[in-house]
Amino acid sequence: MPREQYQAKLENLRDDVLYMSELVADRLRMGLDALERQDAELGERVITGDAEINDLYLELEQQCTDLIALQQPVAGDLRFIAASFKIITDLERIADLATNLGEYAGEAEREVFPDVDAQRIGDDTLEMLDAAMTAYADSDPDRCHAVAEMDDDLDAACEAASDLVVRDLIEQNHLGEDGDVEAMMANVSRLLLTIRDLERVGDHAVNIAARALYMIENDDELLY
Repeated sequence: MPREQYQAKLENLRDDVLYMSELVADRLRMGLDALERQDAELGERVITGDAEINDLYLELEQQCTDLIALQQPVAGDLRFIAASFKIITDLERIADLATNLGEYAGEAEREVFPDVDAQRIGDDTLEMLDAAMTAYADSDPDRCHAVAEMDDDLDAACEAASDLVVRDLIEQNHLGEDGDVEAMMANVSRLLLTIRDLERVGDHAVNIAARALYMIENDDELLY
């Protein structure tokens, strides 16, 4: 294959990975909106849309495999292709977590613990994802490190939110006041699962930044 065609395929892969990230971010935003509004219909759109993400993942996986098998890339090109493959895996898993939010939106019956701002936490994860993908697109090592630092704040916010739920249950004795204990606990469980899933989105964003840093500088600092 002429050099120009090979470089074009590498650029196409980069563009396709960035397109996948845009789709995933859109699904995550939809999942958060569905959960906030308790909109089962919007949540169902997130769930059914996951098939598109899965199909795209398989297409990009094949692109990566073909480039490695047919072109036998070395050095920077090989790191780029390997990083792209790892990144689409993290993106696919973020899409799965967005699907979880869509499912929670269809099951939630009422708002509990309004002091827990899951939307703000969700916005933080979207910001991390955007920063990680920008680092990949622009080969920006400083932004890779910034994403890892943002994750510390996200972890602290998730821990504080979970602690608030547990502390409020104990101090306010919600279980004793609520006539439907099972429904109350189901809503609490969904809220805690939401917090956990958003924290995992942040972890995947860090994974993306780590792979981008390795791609850019052959630096595995954030991988371990």
